[in-house]
Amino acid sequence: MWYVNKAILSMTAIVFAITVYGQPEQKKTGKPNIVLLLVDDLGWKDVGFMGSKYYETPNIDKLSQQGIIFTNAYAACAVCSPTRAALLTGRYPARIGITDWIRARFQLNTTDVKPPEPFEDNGNKKLRTPSNPYWMELGEVTLAELLKQAGYFTCHIGKWHLGTDDYYPEKQGYDLNIAGNDMGQPVNYFDPYTNEKGVGFPNLAPRSKGEYLEDRLSSELKTVIDQQKDKPFFVSMWFYSVHTPLMAKKDMVGKYESKKVVDQQKNPVYAAMVENMDQAIGKLMNTLAENKLLDNTIIIFTSDNGGLIGPTDNSPLRSGKGYPYEGGIRVPLIFSWKGKIAAGSVSDLPVSTVDIMPTICKLTNTSLPEKEIDGRDISPVFYKKRLKEVPLYWHFPHYRTPDVVPYSIIRDGEWKLIKRYEGAPYELFNLKKDKYEHSDVRDENPDVVKRLNQKLEAWLKATHAKLPIAKTHL
Repeated sequence: MWYVNKAILSMTAIVFAITVYGQPEQKKTGKPNIVLLLVDDLGWKDVGFMGSKYYETPNIDKLSQQGIIFTNAYAACAVCSPTRAALLTGRYPARIGITDWIRARFQLNTTDVKPPEPFEDNGNKKLRTPSNPYWMELGEVTLAELLKQAGYFTCHIGKWHLGTDDYYPEKQGYDLNIAGNDMGQPVNYFDPYTNEKGVGFPNLAPRSKGEYLEDRLSSELKTVIDQQKDKPFFVSMWFYSVHTPLMAKKDMVGKYESKKVVDQQKNPVYAAMVENMDQAIGKLMNTLAENKLLDNTIIIFTSDNGGLIGPTDNSPLRSGKGYPYEGGIRVPLIFSWKGKIAAGSVSDLPVSTVDIMPTICKLTNTSLPEKEIDGRDISPVFYKKRLKEVPLYWHFPHYRTPDVVPYSIIRDGEWKLIKRYEGAPYELFNLKKDKYEHSDVRDENPDVVKRLNQKLEAWLKATHAKLPIAKTHL
């Protein structure tokens, strides 16, 4: 099926913006406005400021010059839905229980979506793997819920992919939801956004035949900002781009067809999708300027996982989306706040998607929920203070492509251990000496493997992570 093949490779990329405006009401309350932009499947080097010479991203590159770049930023998962859940909750996917992409209602071929069986059999595979849920539970406390309680107007625009209609954004703390549903990707990037089978967005009505999806969503974002400019608001704009199917405007594709290929980034349609997304960010910045909202504005830009192998190339990082290597989990990340974060700053502190929510809460003086939060406030780095490195973790207990078996990961300082539940149990890399993961050094460092595995096992236990199980054990 077209959707299964592409959605399995899905997941996305990310852009976030936290806006602190100077309107009278905001001066009185001291509450910053927040615009959270998330790009889907944007690779670590798919933007100019991270080294791309083929894709053109002038607006994002300008943004990178106005704040701090995190060169060791990671998505919470190598695929999208888990990262999205982690972003909203500050909790690792393993703790939430969402460790793979979530199937849409039409993919399940039922109108009555019930929880799946605990395990998937996986045909002739050696392991039964934990079934991924079909939604993020309403009991999770989201950033939108916290900010709404703090007096914010909350709005979601674009990709959601965290459950069917009973779990849409309006059920998870958002006052307004535009195009957020259970679909992990559009079937058509052009209005009316449907395919030959009639599959399309359940909650985005056609407006103008042939209108490009991200242009439409960018227009919706401008309208929301124009309408809500005089009060504190939180808007999350999560792009459907640059996820498959690869579709872009012809004139922009033609531009890249005549452009020289650089560093194996060579797909003109994908390149046009990247540039169109960049233009939407430029439109956002213009909207903020028109409404006199640019002063004292925080903007966060990132992605939900590494770039998909095929449409893009993540070199010199190894591999891409879905894989446990750096190309699958490393993402671009910018924080920009005029007058607060020194322009042109760079940090090599390893950070994760789970750090975004507690950082926003700190910046907005919003209390964290009474739940176990895995992320931490990284805002001291904005003011040139040093933070101690802490271990980062990943858990993907599923089969993916033929060469991806269930795995967990720990990065602790210079060391990164990949633990597999089938085949060779470990791979160990020293990212200080070998940041592109050319050499597995587990045999030379058995004590390091043992120490990291003990930490990883303790984390898996603490988060109540669901593990694969041998079929003979059932």
